[in-house]
This record gives sequence, structure tokens and C-alpha cells, in this order.
Amino acid sequence: MGKVLSISNHKGGVGKTTSAINIGAGLNKLGKKVLLIDLDPQANLSQSLGLINHEKTIYGALKGEYKLEPVSVLKGLDVIPSTLDLSGAEIELSSEPGREYILKELIENIRGSYDFIIIDSPPSLGLLTINSFTAADEIIIPLQAQFLAMQGLAKLVEVVEKIKSRLNKGLKVGGVFITQYDGRKVLNRDVVETINAHFKSEVFKTKIRDNIALAEAPAQGLDIFRYNAKSNGAEDYMDLAKEILKRK
Repeated sequence: MGKVLSISNHKGGVGKTTSAINIGAGLNKLGKKVLLIDLDPQANLSQSLGLINHEKTIYGALKGEYKLEPVSVLKGLDVIPSTLDLSGAEIELSSEPGREYILKELIENIRGSYDFIIIDSPPSLGLLTINSFTAADEIIIPLQAQFLAMQGLAKLVEVVEKIKSRLNKGLKVGGVFITQYDGRKVLNRDVVETINAHFKSEVFKTKIRDNIALAEAPAQGLDIFRYNAKSNGAEDYMDLAKEILKRK
């Protein structure tokens, strides 16, 4: 059975989507079969991999119109694309019985076909994110090495605990990792110290360095490994993927 990871942080601009794509691509390069699910109404993951205007998206699947229909990006790397229409799902699904379990039930049908299923969760704590957490085994949290990084984290952890007690007993925070890191900056190093003190062993050793190639790759519809395999971004996400495998 595949392991389901929810990449989540309701603070924007932390590299959540970039991380979902490149952790998935890194695990794929390490020989794992990976499914990426774009659960964000902004559809940035889908757009970043050149998947635009697909007929069958996560939105239609959540509404019960069809089952999950993975789109192959590479051998062993599939995507369930999103659409802007997903922004209406919170209201449309709010009256559905068992609404928190819709995504979990969809995933259960295809879970055995993958080693990892990675959900790019929306930057909010609404029904879509609750569906992501209910379906997941672990939540992976990207954090910027900036002063405001810890703001709002307490709320996220509180929501995780509520989901764990009420909807998903096996849920846990699988790890926290630092993004947009510049070791030359004292502030970055200080924030990392604070995060290490707070989360201790949950913090991944790998830090994702500030790297222009990570910002350029989506414009070409590529993950970092196909865009620039020798970049710091590719090196860091490969190291992170290896760490995630070790923790499995």
C-alpha cells in the first residue's frame, strides 16, 4: 500500500507546490512509483507540469462524477490535475454526508498502485485541507527560514491534532523542512535554530537552499531534475527525497 503524504502550510509563499513536485520527482528518480494530487484550487502544481485544461480533474472526482484519473508525466510519475473550479468545492461538498472522507475513499481505490501519493494541499484550513489530512498518513510541513515562519504553525498543529482525534487516528507530522535557505544570513540561521528547538527530531536535516532554478523550472513545465539536474535545487530535493525514504 502506498504511503500518503500531505504537503501543507497555510502560509503562502513557502515553496509548498515546488516541494510537492520535486519531492515526488526525487522519489520517482529513486525508483518509486509516485502519484501527485493537486488539491489546490490555484492549480499551480498542474500548471507547473504543463497540465492545463484537462477534462478529468480532482474536482470532478470529488463531486463523484468519475474516479481518479491519473495523467502520466514520466514513467512512474502520475498527476491528478486541478482546476480553478475547485474553489467552489468547499461550498458544494459542505452538505455531503461524510464529506471529510471523500478524498480518502477515492485514494483507497488506487493506493495499491503507488509507493507514494503526495497531496499538494491548499493554503487554507478549510474542507479541502481537512480531506487531505483525513486521507494522509503523514503531514510534511515546508517552512521558510524567516522570522514569521513560526506564525500560524501552532494553528496548523492544532488542526492536525483535531483531525487525528476525530477523523484519522494514524495521522502524524512526518517532518518539517526549511525552504529558501541562505546560510550566509544570520536571520536564516537563527530561525533554523528556533525551528530545531521547537520540532527537534521532526526537522529534516536537508535544507532547500534559495535557488533561481527552482523558480524557473515551472515556466518550462518541468521538475527541477529535468530542468537543471546539476542545480542546488536538484541536489537538495534529492537529499530530501532520500531522507523521506529513510524515515519510511
